Amino acid sequence: MATPRPVEGYKLISENRRASMRYEVDERIEVGIVLTGGEVKSLRAGKMELGDTYAMVLNGQLTLINAYIAPYKFATGAKPEEKRARRLLAHRTEIDRIDGKISQKGFTLIALKAYFKGAKVKVELGLAHAKDGADRRQEIKRREGDREARAAIKRRMH
Repeated sequence: MATPRPVEGYKLISENRRASMRYEVDERIEVGIVLTGGEVKSLRAGKMELGDTYAMVLNGQLTLINAYIAPYKFATGAKPEEKRARRLLAHRTEIDRIDGKISQKGFTLIALKAYFKGAKVKVELGLAHAKDGADRRQEIKRREGDREARAAIKRRMH
């Protein structure tokens, strides 16, 4: 029997930075993803975008929608579509629990980041609800205030 490889840690592939501006994340879930060999090689090169990516339960399976993975240029055989729906791997109880929460008003499942955990590709999903305009304006105001304060401190030191 082969000895299992040790988990080396995390190597970030892609991150959805806009998600924190648009959504208030209530819960984070780590799931696996079903990929082809060429897609994995493309991910090792960091060729993934999670801009408008979300997940939903289709036919009882968790599915990642709208994730862009660039085609691997040295791949042989049929090349999969770049933005195809990809199956996510999670336990049945977890999928049922998530489906129940998504069906509530205002909740959505968005992709926050994708990374390698050892040799496996994992996707971190966030169960979130959209921020309203007032929340977004409040956060922008706070960020600008912090930026101005840092700039004032920097000017004061010089």
